[in-house]
Amino acid sequence: MAEPQTRARRERGERVRTPIGGGARREIMRNRLIESRLTPNAISITGLILNVVAAVLIWQELFIAGGIAFIVGSVCDTMDGRYSRMSGKGTQFGAFLDSTLDRIEEGIVLTAVAAVFAADGNEVAAAATVAAVLASLMVSYTRARAEALGVECKVGIASRPVRVVILSIGILFADLGLLAPSVYVLVALGTVTMLQRIFHVRSELRAGAGTA
Repeated sequence: MAEPQTRARRERGERVRTPIGGGARREIMRNRLIESRLTPNAISITGLILNVVAAVLIWQELFIAGGIAFIVGSVCDTMDGRYSRMSGKGTQFGAFLDSTLDRIEEGIVLTAVAAVFAADGNEVAAAATVAAVLASLMVSYTRARAEALGVECKVGIASRPVRVVILSIGILFADLGLLAPSVYVLVALGTVTMLQRIFHVRSELRAGAGTA
């Protein structure tokens, strides 16, 4: 029915608006982003600020507000890279800044979590939080070092989005006792991911040496 009506409107000289496809929408959005003053670095800095706010709220044991700030800040961390690709405004320094701030933000929030455990006298959970920070850093470092050797290294179960989800659940439901378990899960998954990447790089380098 739609096609005959459209044809009739065209015959009468009426202007017919054709539906915009997904590709056209993305192109329009991309053009608007390019024309705007928003930069990927601005999004990265916003994410940092929100994570600092989240850390302060967690330190004050305002877990729900802190969890929301952490989630929104982490969404900004996800958006900056995607926005950089869509808008064409990305730079090498921007990519470096993004990765650096990601590590800082995760460390700041986990430091606040460790402070909460320390204040409660939970030494085991506080120590586990330090281990979670170390595991997170090693997950990132193994990938960076592998890529410096020319090996793509995105393997592993504890990518940053996964870690964000786990920690967000722990913070939001901290009053129900889920904060410490979430930290223990982060330690376990981070350690497993680090080992996965180590073995992956070894396998890739051996395969490359064998081919050569």
